[in-house]
Parts: sequence; C-alpha cells; structure tokens
Amino acid sequence: MTKLFEVLFDGSVFRPAGPVDLEAGKKYIITVQLPPEDPDADEDPAFEIASLAVDTQIPDLAEEHDHYLYGSPKRTAHGETGDL
Repeated sequence: MTKLFEVLFDGSVFRPAGPVDLEAGKKYIITVQLPPEDPDADEDPAFEIASLAVDTQIPDLAEEHDHYLYGSPKRTAHGETGDL
C-alpha cells in the first residue's frame, strides 16, 4: 500500500498538512521527496507580459471592454447602460 501526504518537517517531527488515514502506534517507512522549486522570475515568461502591452489611445478600454469587443452600449458611472 502506498499513500502520498504533504508534510512539514519542523526539525524533529513530520507534521501532515491534512488528515491522515493511518493506524496510530504502527511503524511506517517514509520516503522523502522535495517539492519542485519555484521557477526564477527571470525564467518565467509571465513576468514579461508587460512587454506585450500596446497603447491603444482608448482611455476607457478596461472599463468599457464589452462595448469595444461586442458592441454593447457603454455604461454610465453607476453601472447602468447609456445611449450611444
């Protein structure tokens, strides 16, 4: 039988991150595997997303994206639809 648990080692004891379905007082063999390291910010392409930004000269693009994408009426300041 093999079970996988996430644990925290506090220096002397392995503490499970959640409930453990094992019999108390019984001996078990534990295999330790380190979690994958977080990628470097320099290597993660998500940190380069700002380089893809384009100045559209549309000041309300974020607020009125439905209008520009789908042609729906622009909203007013209070979230109501306005006339075109």
